[in-house]
Amino acid sequence: MKKLCFLVFICLTANGLFAQKDASFALAVLQYRGGGDWYANPTSVPNLRDFCIENLGINLGETQFADVGSAELFNYPWVHMTGHGNVVWNSNDIENLRTYLLGGGFLHIDDNYGMDAFIRPQIKKLFPDKELVEVPFDHPIYHQKYSFNDGLPKVHEHDGLPPQGFGIFHEGRIVLFYSYESDLGNGWEDPEVHGDPEEIRLEALKMGANLVMYALMGQDEPEAD
Repeated sequence: MKKLCFLVFICLTANGLFAQKDASFALAVLQYRGGGDWYANPTSVPNLRDFCIENLGINLGETQFADVGSAELFNYPWVHMTGHGNVVWNSNDIENLRTYLLGGGFLHIDDNYGMDAFIRPQIKKLFPDKELVEVPFDHPIYHQKYSFNDGLPKVHEHDGLPPQGFGIFHEGRIVLFYSYESDLGNGWEDPEVHGDPEEIRLEALKMGANLVMYALMGQDEPEAD
């Protein structure tokens, strides 16, 4: 089952079907072990989905959930991970996630405050031969449909540090993007959850749409609004 899903995923990405406006697929939230609340921000990805449908003109199914070690992971071209605490990926999780990412998948990890100390060692286990590097502001991931000349928007203060976007690169493509001190996922939530100004929510949603668009279209750099 896992091998079949993987082959189908490769065929779809190779033929560019995920980038077609009439293609239907879903965004997914990553489930993991360790005690961290992977289920945090329940309205965030569904709201990002709706924003992408309206503003990117692509068809998206209902938001799904995918365990990090499961074959179902290969059904989704874009997967979001969040939480506040501990993260544990076992050897099967590591192998499965690495195969998914090297085969064309994309993982967005959003530190919802308190995850950083736990997720960095897991990323190192995932790619021991690669470095998690800060993505320069002129990289296409910040200039898909929307331009962010200064990098990630700042949604919540956390430790008052500037927001940073880190990436794992494979063959010139970002396969894992880690948003730190930004809290994009909180910005995607329903307005009444955090009471953020609408302009902040909109910036977070635009950056989220860029992440989805980059995952679907790779290194393409369309004109920015």
